[in-house]
Amino acid sequence: MEVLAPAGGPEALQAAVFAGADAVYLGGPAFGARASAKNFSREELAQAVAFCRARGVRVHVTVNTLLRDSELEEAQGFVEFLCSLPVDAVLVQDMGLFALLRERAPELPIHCSTQMSLHTPAGVRLMHGLGASRVVLSRELSLEEIAAISRECPVELEAFVHGALCMSVSGQCYFSALLGGRSGNRGLCAQTCRLPFAAPGGTGHDLSLKDLSFIPEVQELEKAGVCSAKIEGRMKRPEYVAAAVSACRRAVDGEEVPEDLLEKLEKVFSRSGFTQGYLRGQRGRGMFGVRTKEDVTGATGKVFASLRGLYRGERQSIPVRLALEAEGGSLTLAACDQDGHEARASAAVEEGAACLPRERCVQQLGKTGGTPFFAEEVKAPEEAPVSVAGLNALRREALGELLRLRGTRKPIPFTVGPIEPLPRHKAAGLGLRAAFCRVGQVCPEARDLEALLLPLETPLDSLKRLAEEGYPPVQLELPRAMFGQEDAVRREMQQKMDAGFQDFVCGNLGAVALCKDLGARAHGGFSLNITNTQSLEFFKGLGLADAELSFEIAGREAAALGGELPRGVMLYGRQAAMLTRNCPLANSKKGCLHCKTPGSLTDRMGKSFPVLCRKGGRWGVEVFNSVPLWLGGLPVEGVDFGIFRFTVEEKAECGQVLSAFCGKVSLKSLYTRGLWRKGVE
Repeated sequence: MEVLAPAGGPEALQAAVFAGADAVYLGGPAFGARASAKNFSREELAQAVAFCRARGVRVHVTVNTLLRDSELEEAQGFVEFLCSLPVDAVLVQDMGLFALLRERAPELPIHCSTQMSLHTPAGVRLMHGLGASRVVLSRELSLEEIAAISRECPVELEAFVHGALCMSVSGQCYFSALLGGRSGNRGLCAQTCRLPFAAPGGTGHDLSLKDLSFIPEVQELEKAGVCSAKIEGRMKRPEYVAAAVSACRRAVDGEEVPEDLLEKLEKVFSRSGFTQGYLRGQRGRGMFGVRTKEDVTGATGKVFASLRGLYRGERQSIPVRLALEAEGGSLTLAACDQDGHEARASAAVEEGAACLPRERCVQQLGKTGGTPFFAEEVKAPEEAPVSVAGLNALRREALGELLRLRGTRKPIPFTVGPIEPLPRHKAAGLGLRAAFCRVGQVCPEARDLEALLLPLETPLDSLKRLAEEGYPPVQLELPRAMFGQEDAVRREMQQKMDAGFQDFVCGNLGAVALCKDLGARAHGGFSLNITNTQSLEFFKGLGLADAELSFEIAGREAAALGGELPRGVMLYGRQAAMLTRNCPLANSKKGCLHCKTPGSLTDRMGKSFPVLCRKGGRWGVEVFNSVPLWLGGLPVEGVDFGIFRFTVEEKAECGQVLSAFCGKVSLKSLYTRGLWRKGVE
């Protein structure tokens, strides 16, 4: 099992390698999901790759943010540079970039970032079939759910074993963007969830989870089918990296992890201790925690100083065979590794040099300290005319050259060329659709729309009644969270399809995969995170009938997108701030409140953020913005349809909103223009 370590900068990289990591993941100067980490310049990346490869450590580079059309060329050029080094893999979130790289660099291993929100067997199978070599799974999965995915798909699976847990499913958090314009999907998360948000009976920090730590139990992940144990922490200090890697190395190798090391790991960074709630399937109050005063004061200078010893020197982990030969008037030392590299160092015999016996030569050549090598075999003649100093010089030269040879590799082929621009999309007009959380919200004004969106679980008799009463066709929204629920969702879809309902709205790749499996008509939801033309083309290729754009892009950006796939935007509604599996309202002494009506969180300014769950939370829990988006009166250009999304509104309010957009009445409630004018950073 691979121990995969974070490297936020050169010192953390060295700490990871010297502490025993098999692989590291790091970011370049742009397009990484941790923009605030130190990260690496191109020159530093080249040095890092050579340093790691020489020591048998793989390098994965993050290119895992959402991209604008104007950024795709630069992102492609950056990956071309990575192929020249070459790196061992790139992590990607943006589907447009994924498709481009599969075309331009088919030999480049692409890992699906956890930002892709992959958490179902069908979704993982889809991406494997499209050419992904590895999937970084959502952190909310249990061991049993991971094992189910592993059984159904041969792709490599990577899972987090230690580090911070986001409250939201990765790739599905828009809180930072909505409240401050800093998009977590573009590497600029402001960690809004760590601020005070209060649920009834909660602690007042009801969006803040403890950190995960599953290191002593890591072999359970391996049994579940995980090939790479990932440590979170590109924003963390080198001492943290070294402690986590060292502990994980021991656990993966089947050794007992010293209790003292685990204690220091907790002291160097934790939030009220650790949790294993997701992997154990034990969600609820026990998973919540904040960074307390005791957590901070535990990270003393003494603790950090003791951890630096874990990465002070090279880890001798690479076997080497050494052979000394004396022929004529020269000495030659050959150094060979298991990968077929061979380095040779030669020197003339010193005049009048005394001879060293074989035993002494073997002993001296075996002193490889200060290098990543250990001598598994040393050959030497009966005696050699060389001094100890001369022998040491030969060893240093040969091992230095071997290290250099190990650090080089042929580039990965990359087809260079511009991204052909597609003509700007021409929309025939703005069709109107409305999404309702429950059928009781459907108002008479909705009869004039082109489509209604309702939850998949809406009863069949209610759907049929709407058709009988003259309402427009219904599209059924699949759950954005299907942890362990794929079979239940599939059965519900089949039931609805048998009754004549063929249209489904997909908010994740797993939902798209289900539609493909069942032959249903798929419509893309906002949470597919479409922000560029190439992503639209990707989803067109998957067979989507149309797609809603991400609400993180500005109106001018939406209007400038090219391609033919019909696209839409949200016109009204409380935008989803988070998709969670552990309900924030469950952080109370009563645990899950089994809410029959929407709950809410209150921030430090007294604003209320609605919380809604589907199927008792089995199909996800969503936290919504405190005020609705409203684009009424603004130009909405270059898109084919607009969606009104109703969450906590009553039927009469829904009707008023639809009438207001048509200019029949004025909208009286508070609203925001959201990110329509300026987009996100």
